[in-house]
Amino acid sequence: MRQFTPKPGSRSAVHILQKPFADISAFNTVVQMLILQNPLGCTSYRTVRKHHPPVVKVRERYTAKFVYENAKKKQIGSSSEVYDSIEGYQDGIHAVISNMANVSAHRGKAKHLPGADHFSVILKCHDPEGELYFLSLARDRITVASYTDDAIRRRVGKWTDGIPALVEELSRIGLRQPKDDRYLHSPRLISGQSP
Repeated sequence: MRQFTPKPGSRSAVHILQKPFADISAFNTVVQMLILQNPLGCTSYRTVRKHHPPVVKVRERYTAKFVYENAKKKQIGSSSEVYDSIEGYQDGIHAVISNMANVSAHRGKAKHLPGADHFSVILKCHDPEGELYFLSLARDRITVASYTDDAIRRRVGKWTDGIPALVEELSRIGLRQPKDDRYLHSPRLISGQSP
């Protein structure tokens, strides 16, 4: 199971990915799987006059990074653009690269740096036991927050074992998947050694 380190003073835990999601497509695949397939077993619920789905996006941010290079390929400027949807992110990249006013102002050509881009989505989930918690996915980390039952953290940890990009990471650093949660706080897992 993935190492989720509880943060002191709050009920949240974070797992820093050794290998960030490769691109927006890999990231979005995991987010859509969480919403559509509901692998955490979240349940729908009702509040006064409103029905809520089991998992819902609360916020999403996608940041595209750019550099401007002159004819000698020397960097002469940089910028970043923040979007609130994947469509905006993809359209925005094309708009920045083709924006002649930016090219003229920077006196150089815009180049997108996909490896430096940031993605984040916050999902609100309703646990079968009735608790609401948040799952934040970023390009380089997964955070579970605002929970009181440690079973939620363990369930999220087990779920991450089934994500192909994360399973590949586990194999790459030489860790086997533990059969129970005794290893959640194991110093050997933190240091990257096999338990």
